[in-house]
Amino acid sequence: MTTALTVICLTAFFAAILTFFSGFGLGTLLSPVFMIFFPVDVSIALTGIVHFFNNLFKLTLVGKNADKRVLLKFGVPAILASLLGAWMLLRLSDLTPLFSYAIKNRIMVVYPMKFVIALLLLFFSAMDLIPALSNLRFSKDKLIIGGALSGFFGGLSGNQGALRSAFLIKSGLTKEAYLGTAVVVSCFVDFTRLGVYSSHFFEKGLSVHYPLIICATLSAMTGAYLGNRLFKKVTLRFIQLTVAVLLLVIALGLGSGLL
Repeated sequence: MTTALTVICLTAFFAAILTFFSGFGLGTLLSPVFMIFFPVDVSIALTGIVHFFNNLFKLTLVGKNADKRVLLKFGVPAILASLLGAWMLLRLSDLTPLFSYAIKNRIMVVYPMKFVIALLLLFFSAMDLIPALSNLRFSKDKLIIGGALSGFFGGLSGNQGALRSAFLIKSGLTKEAYLGTAVVVSCFVDFTRLGVYSSHFFEKGLSVHYPLIICATLSAMTGAYLGNRLFKKVTLRFIQLTVAVLLLVIALGLGSGLL
């Protein structure tokens, strides 16, 4: 448990710094790290709690810069779609294994939830590793579609930031308004999906992880505070590639039954 606490808290700290330069990173990076130590569905719920409280803290820092027009066009579809994504997560987490196989004396079991998350992580890692996808941007008239897609994947896997950034980056917002809008939307999506998760996951004894949640949340808040102090135009291509490679490794582990 000490190893899990250390790794998760360090990840939360550095990923929270990253969010102030890329607009995303905490949920994208933290959820697969949680998956190393916990079941996929529990990991997504734990990440969601840390992500939500960190977003509440970030609201006090940058929330006032949010653009109300974009919030309506992008945020409302995101909130509604996150309900569907969260509902699908609960359905997938209760399904029987897709298949199993043996490597020497070890039995590998692949569950539908892990397989779906593996595919999503492969997609999000490809968005950073493949130039055609990393440069993908959408026009302002696609905000409603973008909100629905990012909200749905946020509810299903906790990974909404990459898609959200791809759509918001071309909405004509200033750097400050872009970050503020992203934080407000993310906060509402987190609140919505956690409401759907709550009845299912608290039955599974999620409360025993409160110390870990508190430590990870405080680590993320510290990172967010530092990131806000350092907020300026920088290039974090190396960090984004590192995140993408980690997601790729975790995806292959989940999809193959190794994790």
